[in-house]
Amino acid sequence: MKTMFDTVALIGVGLIGSSLARALRKYGLARKITGCARTPETRAKLLELKLTDTAHADPAAAVKGADLVVICTPLSTYSAIARAIGPRLKKGAIVTDVGSVKMSTLRDLLPHLPPGIAFVPGHPVAGTEHSGPEAGFAELFQDRWCILTPTPETDAKAVKRISELWRKVGSRVELMDPAHHDRVLATTSHLPHLIAYTIVGTATELEGQLRAAARPNDRVEQAEVIKFSAGGFRDFTRIAASDPVMWRDIFLANREAVLEMLARFNEDLTALQRAIRFGEGEKLETWFRRTREIRRGIVEAGQAGTFQPTEPTGSKPAASPKRPARGKPSRPRKKAAARSPASRRR
Repeated sequence: MKTMFDTVALIGVGLIGSSLARALRKYGLARKITGCARTPETRAKLLELKLTDTAHADPAAAVKGADLVVICTPLSTYSAIARAIGPRLKKGAIVTDVGSVKMSTLRDLLPHLPPGIAFVPGHPVAGTEHSGPEAGFAELFQDRWCILTPTPETDAKAVKRISELWRKVGSRVELMDPAHHDRVLATTSHLPHLIAYTIVGTATELEGQLRAAARPNDRVEQAEVIKFSAGGFRDFTRIAASDPVMWRDIFLANREAVLEMLARFNEDLTALQRAIRFGEGEKLETWFRRTREIRRGIVEAGQAGTFQPTEPTGSKPAASPKRPARGKPSRPRKKAAARSPASRRR
């Protein structure tokens, strides 16, 4: 069977990189996969799990002879990686990435890529709170969006090949302007993560203050935040469990858009605070009904994901998503692709 790429180099093989490696294997999209990871333990794990055929500490060694290079590392590493791999890239190779901020990606990568190399910025909007090569699974991208943000100078044939790659691993592909991408994701992804980190941190600090202020005869349970976590708070803790380094880089790289959306959120929060203070129940109900309809729209669009309303007892974590309890994933629905053709920008 003919493969899409002879050799694919994955720079960084965590959740996204290892999931892509598994999908490349599953669908026969690459003859050879090389990997690059910082620690000897991770490199050994890549070979043990057969995620890559070779594992390197040096990104320049990993990209040698690669037709496709996929950068799957935190945003703060992009510039150094581009400087390292630039001179070693095969002529005609395609470079892409999976970062959540695209304007900074263009700034940090493009200047270090030599002529004859096509760069197609990408962002698969998929993931879990888990990290590391063990956390990946081939179905991660199934029916999830992958946003590509080429510039007018990006090679059209390279955009077409990367679009096809993501469709073959199950994604729906959308082309978008880089700056517009950063504003949209600041709203739909970055701000929710910032809120989750804040709520979990605030709740934990308040619990500590309650214990510190307790009188000698008061019985204050330890870890009440965990003990009495309702579904909504558990969802926040799941989000807040995401990789701290990755999210540090995202907030710093997309600071203008995040701060803009945070200011708007604060305005809306102040309006709700006022409605609660003055007993304006009608305003609260109107707001809640409106947001409930938004949730229903997300469910109807097939982008809601799944959750378990109950947790297993004991100290063991919930079952890992590595091996979903379902059969072979179907290819993306044709009607979904028709809604977001790769030739359309928005």
